[in-house]
Amino acid sequence: MVLLTAAFSVDAIRDAVTLGPVDEAHLTYPPAYLALAPFSSVLDTLTLLTVGQHLGVLLWAIGVFAAIRIFRARRGTSFRRELIAALSFLGVVVLTYLVGIVVPRPMAQLAISDLSALSLDFHSHTKYSHDGRPGWTEEDLRDWYRNAGFDVVYVTDHRSFQGAERGIASNPSQAGQGTVILQGLEAFYRGEHVNLLGAGRRFKGLTTPDLKDVDPQSAMLASLLTNMSPVMIETLPGNLDKVPAPTDSGPGVMAIEIVDGSPRGLSQTRRQRARIIHIADSLNLALVTGTDNHGWGRAAPAWTLMRIDGWRGMATDSLSQRIEFILRQRRRESTRPVERRVAGGSNPLSLAFAGPVVAWRMFTTLGPDERVMWLVWTWGIFILARGLKQYRIRRSTTA
Repeated sequence: MVLLTAAFSVDAIRDAVTLGPVDEAHLTYPPAYLALAPFSSVLDTLTLLTVGQHLGVLLWAIGVFAAIRIFRARRGTSFRRELIAALSFLGVVVLTYLVGIVVPRPMAQLAISDLSALSLDFHSHTKYSHDGRPGWTEEDLRDWYRNAGFDVVYVTDHRSFQGAERGIASNPSQAGQGTVILQGLEAFYRGEHVNLLGAGRRFKGLTTPDLKDVDPQSAMLASLLTNMSPVMIETLPGNLDKVPAPTDSGPGVMAIEIVDGSPRGLSQTRRQRARIIHIADSLNLALVTGTDNHGWGRAAPAWTLMRIDGWRGMATDSLSQRIEFILRQRRRESTRPVERRVAGGSNPLSLAFAGPVVAWRMFTTLGPDERVMWLVWTWGIFILARGLKQYRIRRSTTA
């Protein structure tokens, strides 16, 4: 598989809108990631699956396991042996998912060749959100995004500014010196989840006292100044029939997620990609990405690229204002969303064959260095297994 799929290899990232190549960016892999290439590739793939794909892959794994056990049972078996095999299989599955979700490991990182471009994420959470990972601090979050190749990340906790404020306090003096944390808030607006950029820092009093909802009247007053109106982003999963568009009663969102990193978010954004793009074109909305990271997993599904001349020398507030200004003024033309290339899982056929389809896509996105390490691990395990078998034969003969 490693050698065969080399003839069908594709880039590991692509434009999330056109599905075409991204010339100004590519994925890089630290030495530790390559050293563990088979494990890194498998865990990254599992992290980026939709809910349906997870179910499909598990069913395929169960089916393959059952076929192997039935084949081996022709030589004779027992209930105890099959029970041990089944429990071992279950343990491997559970352990694999636990490692992928909880255990720190090296990450694939986006590298950008255009010095005027930066990579952003507009949707992340710390422990101060009710659904954030316990102990997931703003510095843990910063390390995660730095390792994934992000230059800027908006902390958009639910009903709290504490994580964002603490992160901003320890930002580098200039943006080019490290990953910068900016402040936002995830709240309800007209029944939909939105991320309000600059909430609690540049824009105060736009929400209800409990920080749960954006107040429509306050948003209307703030939007009277065209160049200072608050930037709201429609987050997914959500109801695309209710995307808050500008009306006489209040402003609307200025951007919408085309990739959301939660399993349900990945499901909807991949299934309804064409409709999301149509909405963005119709309402002139920027297309952005959000990892929706709550402290779990070690793979970024997507990045938002934006061109800002001189961004590396900007301080926190200057960069924040500039990002919002570009989103506000250029809207649909302001961003370029880039995503990891994974198997499609938006139709019944692809879900029915999720096992081989997901495996095929994983192998075709391997880089040359990854393929070499896959072969090293494959031959290493084979030689070790053969050596152990010969040792047991010799020991048995001697006895």
